[in-house]
Amino acid sequence: MTTASPGAADALLTAADLRQLPPPDRTPAGCDCAHLHCAGWESIAQPLGAPLLRALGTLRAPDDDEPTLSEWPGSSYWSAEAPVAPLHFPYNRCSVWACAACGRGFLQYTEYGGYYVDHRLRQVDPARVV
Repeated sequence: MTTASPGAADALLTAADLRQLPPPDRTPAGCDCAHLHCAGWESIAQPLGAPLLRALGTLRAPDDDEPTLSEWPGSSYWSAEAPVAPLHFPYNRCSVWACAACGRGFLQYTEYGGYYVDHRLRQVDPARVV
């Protein structure tokens, strides 16, 4: 598993890396990240980072200028039950973060629309990674 270090934000992670993150149900009640309820994609005011989260890497392949917009077959990525599919949209455009205290994983994705920017956050549930 990649850990935060210089250049960690650029480390290309895989589904296997995501499966090594602690499941959300193991988040300690008093942890700083416990207030983040994001089983599915949730809009957030701005991207989250230090000191709450530390960068682990990215799911965006560095040599892919335009990652696919195809979702995992039969899924709706907005659903909390949707699989986390690193090779499919929007996961293939995400940065991967972990709580600095407990290690719980999070995906961050920013959607750029014609007139808006929408920062989104989803927790990583290793059981949903495909």
